[in-house]
Amino acid sequence: MGSALLSQWVKGPEAITVVDPAGSDVPDGVTLVKDRAAITGQSFDCIVAAVKPQLIDTVMADYAEHLAPDGYVLSIAAGYSATRLSQLIGDAPVVRTMPNLPAAIGRGVSGVCPGPHATDAHRAHAEGFMGRAGTAVLVDSEEKLDRVTAVAGSGPGYVFEIARAYAEAAMAQGFEEEEARTMVLETIGGAIAMASAPGADDLETLRNSVTSKGGTTAAGLDALNGDGGLSTRLHDTLQAAYERAVELR
Repeated sequence: MGSALLSQWVKGPEAITVVDPAGSDVPDGVTLVKDRAAITGQSFDCIVAAVKPQLIDTVMADYAEHLAPDGYVLSIAAGYSATRLSQLIGDAPVVRTMPNLPAAIGRGVSGVCPGPHATDAHRAHAEGFMGRAGTAVLVDSEEKLDRVTAVAGSGPGYVFEIARAYAEAAMAQGFEEEEARTMVLETIGGAIAMASAPGADDLETLRNSVTSKGGTTAAGLDALNGDGGLSTRLHDTLQAAYERAVELR
């Protein structure tokens, strides 16, 4: 996820340094070092915690000395609270964010939650920073951020699975895999673009606009969600993801 966000962050004015022992590829204009020793004596206005949650305790504490006096820590690590991170880095200001995978193409959705000691300036920078990768949604608690995780953070997985099952059903109708994939993705993409257009009707009205009484769409929708099974399954999906996010935190 760090790499996905970096591909969008690099479009801004900040000078960005990445510390990565693995030496991963970084975009042009980004400084890459493989060891923290290479930034000895340097300080930064924003330190991004982009390591796996289980590594934070052993990695991030050493970066306290690199945070500028008015700087803050931006965490994209799931399952590690802002309070814990702040205490780990000498009571540093922390803003937590939960992005999702389409950030890699500038179409992500990111929850942004100011944590301990975060100022309005820190919040504004975090919102703008994450906004480069798509849409930033400001929330006022980590509990709400866990709900963003359930809806948007994990959401691409749900969409990919729905599209996979949809394409599989299309293949059962006699289409080749590539034909099914094209029809399904273009149908989903076109419908989403229509619903996202300025002044678009609400989703229920849009659904009704393509559903003639007794027609093919009505028959399909009845099989899809006539008994409310799809609605229930999606509710259960988000609730399970939310409960797991709480457990991880």
